[in-house]
Amino acid sequence: MIGSTTGAGLAFASGVSVIYLLPRLPPLVLAGFVTAGLGVAAWRWRLLRLPFWLLLGAFWAHWHACLLLCPPFPDDLARAPLVVEGRIASIPNESGLARRFLFEVEQARNEGELIPFTGLVRLSWYEDAPPLRAGERWRLPVRLKPRHGLANPGTFDFERWLFEQGVQATGNLRRGEPPQRLDAGAGRYWLDRRRQVLSEHLARVLDGAPALPLVQALVIGDRSGFGQNDWDVLTRTGTNHLVAISGLHVGLIAGAIFLLVRWLWSRSARLTVALAAPRAAAIGGMIAALGYAGLAGFAISTQRALVMIAVVFAALVWRRTLRPYHALVLALVGVLLVDPRAVLSPGFWLSFGAVAALLFSLGQRLPSRDLWTRWGRAQWAVGIGLLPLLFMLFGRASLVAPPVNLVAVPAFSLILLPLVLATSLLSLIPGLGSVPAWPLQWTAHLLGWCLDGLARVAAWPWAAMALPERPLWVWLAAGAGVLLMLAPRGLPGRWPGLLLVVPMFVLRTPQPDDGDAWFTLLDVGLGLSAVVRTREGTLVYDTGPGFPSGFDTGSAVVLPFLAAQGVRRIERLVVSHADRDHAGGLAGLAEGIPIDRIDSGEPMRLGVQNVVPCRAGEGWEWSGVRFRFLHPDGAGFRGNDASCVLRVETGGRSILLTGDIQARVERRLARASGEAIGSDVLVAGHHGSATSTHSDFLDAVAPGLVLFASGYANHFGFPVAEVRERVSARGIRTLDTGLVGAIELRLGSDGTIEGPWTWRERAGRFWTHRADGWLGR
Repeated sequence: MIGSTTGAGLAFASGVSVIYLLPRLPPLVLAGFVTAGLGVAAWRWRLLRLPFWLLLGAFWAHWHACLLLCPPFPDDLARAPLVVEGRIASIPNESGLARRFLFEVEQARNEGELIPFTGLVRLSWYEDAPPLRAGERWRLPVRLKPRHGLANPGTFDFERWLFEQGVQATGNLRRGEPPQRLDAGAGRYWLDRRRQVLSEHLARVLDGAPALPLVQALVIGDRSGFGQNDWDVLTRTGTNHLVAISGLHVGLIAGAIFLLVRWLWSRSARLTVALAAPRAAAIGGMIAALGYAGLAGFAISTQRALVMIAVVFAALVWRRTLRPYHALVLALVGVLLVDPRAVLSPGFWLSFGAVAALLFSLGQRLPSRDLWTRWGRAQWAVGIGLLPLLFMLFGRASLVAPPVNLVAVPAFSLILLPLVLATSLLSLIPGLGSVPAWPLQWTAHLLGWCLDGLARVAAWPWAAMALPERPLWVWLAAGAGVLLMLAPRGLPGRWPGLLLVVPMFVLRTPQPDDGDAWFTLLDVGLGLSAVVRTREGTLVYDTGPGFPSGFDTGSAVVLPFLAAQGVRRIERLVVSHADRDHAGGLAGLAEGIPIDRIDSGEPMRLGVQNVVPCRAGEGWEWSGVRFRFLHPDGAGFRGNDASCVLRVETGGRSILLTGDIQARVERRLARASGEAIGSDVLVAGHHGSATSTHSDFLDAVAPGLVLFASGYANHFGFPVAEVRERVSARGIRTLDTGLVGAIELRLGSDGTIEGPWTWRERAGRFWTHRADGWLGR
């Protein structure tokens, strides 16, 4: 039976978690009155105490959320020319051509007029950025917009991450008024300044060594140096937890100092009389944990570790005996009191889930005398216990993680981590010439060899497995199955728990029926990418943009979306033309999924072999769904006007994809194609530019729905007011991916159209940015 304190703690944590499932928050005052009223009733009626703690947790999370969201950054200031004053609130990091950093706005002006906005923003400084230091105070000319990210099924929720980090707006520096450094001091960001100095010192000593990002991650928690390939290696081997200053690292440092202080303290009779060695060791361990967490800038993962360590050490200092589950619940509540937004972090669930799996699996067993047997059981418990959680949170999990971590965890934790910290400290000693640098450089070489070994393991085809999206009952069944499998041996029916896990692997994702076409216009910012799924094959039309920073929507949006839908092969990829906003994601997409055939209006400019030119009149059919190119009708077209125009039709209903064609081509199509161009849904050309979607073309197509593929608050102002008014005057409904996220439609063989569904409404939470329209365009 759950004790009253443990039950109250679990109820509080459940309330905090539940609030983050809401699409919108109720009024804070109303929530406060209800919570207070239930608290008064719970004081009298014992049965209401757990509901009170549940509601109190929800109110606590609600209040913290309102501190950030009430009021939000106004939409009417999106991309307005602002001048802000404040301090750099993080270590700036290089990303392609930009230098990115957090900036604490103390004052903001719009055209000289003070506006009521302060808080944390994330800025990008392109080109000619001077050396920047954490804590410096600057006056910067910027353009900001509310927290807004790409919104698509199966992809990373950037807005959730910004909300978790406390960021209220994002933006970049604009040209015009020159930036001014007002104060070179660090202010209250002195710790980040020290961390930045140490990071730069490590970069000088290691001089671009391949293992430099790993050394910086282990010493100061700065992981900005890792590339996507590095992360792929670490996630495929299940060792990404080893390269961050996480609970494991903080716990190891605290444990090592605890053992050292206890041994040294117990050597002195006078000291042990004044204070018992375990209590002194607990204080020393806590100080060490605080110091090492400070090196990481008190990142969220280290905050969790500090609270958990504080619970354990406090019990030692005050001579209290804590049951393991009681300690875990106290740590859980402590973390959520410090930062209720921690529940949005996958690391929160993985860290507490790992501890819970260990306690459940090993807590009721007799301890084995064999250290390696106990260590192997621990890896088995964590590996199996977290498997459903990993698939649910990330869509994939490492299959080699248990055996790899069996070796990697003790190697990193007991050898490499102390070695990195000791040699980094040695390199800081002045006056010894180049002698202090050699140990750190050799340590970096050793880390490089370890990374090479992990890369070889990650290259195994079966090292990791990806799963498509599953319904909630599958995850619940898998969780119950894992609990049965990890239960003590005496419990009957343990291995039948495997049957509950099987649906997670074998359940088929929903597929279109014969003659049906499932269409999704993805949100890729100012670019274009659409997916048409039929029973027989999958078409991808354009891949979205790519950027000099290395980010591309082919790998970041299109590939995760296809994986979530259970698509493992693209039968046909149409790249309308070679402009970066349509073809920039091609390389990233091609690396992650097989593609049978590529068509394009500019095959020679793509830089890819075996690309087939699309030609008007050509087409194909998949399970009753007909695809036909309407343009280009020959050579002589370049750039936007070379775009492949594709019509998808089934059951008498159709969708027209036009790429970036402009008025000249639109008029040719309207004259030459006649009724063949008519479609129920039109994806407007050139993202809603004034050069496209002209009146005669609209009249020829006669759509009932026009879709714009544009980015929110984009600097071109697409879709422009002229085009929106032209479409609106004909009574045609419009949707814009920049405002509503991905747009889904289903064309049936019986002539029905289901939808449209927009992703921001289907999957939105209260932190999701919703704008009725971009007022700044």
